[in-house]
Amino acid sequence: MIKTIIIDDEPLAAQLVEEYLEGFPDFKVVAICQDGFQGLKAIHQYEPDLIFLDVQMPRINGFEMLELLEHPPAVIFSTAFDEYAVKAFDNHAVDYLLKPFSQSRFEAAIKKFSLQESGASVQQLLASKGQMIQEEFASRIVLKEKGEIKVIPVNEVAFFEANDDFVNIHIKGKKYLKNRTLKFLESVLDPRKFVRVHRSYLVNIAEITSVEPYQKEGNVLRLRRGDTIPVSRSGMTKLKSVLGV
Repeated sequence: MIKTIIIDDEPLAAQLVEEYLEGFPDFKVVAICQDGFQGLKAIHQYEPDLIFLDVQMPRINGFEMLELLEHPPAVIFSTAFDEYAVKAFDNHAVDYLLKPFSQSRFEAAIKKFSLQESGASVQQLLASKGQMIQEEFASRIVLKEKGEIKVIPVNEVAFFEANDDFVNIHIKGKKYLKNRTLKFLESVLDPRKFVRVHRSYLVNIAEITSVEPYQKEGNVLRLRRGDTIPVSRSGMTKLKSVLGV
């Protein structure tokens, strides 16, 4: 039995997926969720093999929900989105169903799932999100802290600091830990607002108050709250380009 969860804030759309799945007796719908928070809870509870996931939902969107999962299941997106993005996602998700979709198109997606290993495509999707939607950058960061989900606007972040396979997020004198790499965040944040000034630091341009010389040919950034960030040679080149100096 293939455990399946439907996550969609449109009841009629979720009902349609459930009806189409009735033609596949090996699939069992164990939960229907109306937003990412409900979906997250259901995934932890039922450990499904497959989820049907909308992208644009209230509270947290489909991508943000996937980022909170350490071992995401296989996913078939089912949503209304622009055609360019659909073609891009189609290379990474199991499949992408553009609403309204026919029963034959749905059946084709199920066949694709049967040919793929569960979960492998989702990791590729998350890793390449920055390249898939051109000029659409993350406006917030979603993370877990002590069992609580926090949604942080990126413009409130002073800087990101590499911490092995994790990242420390520095915001208003506090520090949060997220299970993503600095390289991933660099790919999804607006390069006009966040610059990789050092292999271990990604900085919010709006937080910089000065660039100061440090030892020989080195430099450091001084931020609003007094933090000092080292700047590598390549980082200085990127910074000058963004600042137009």
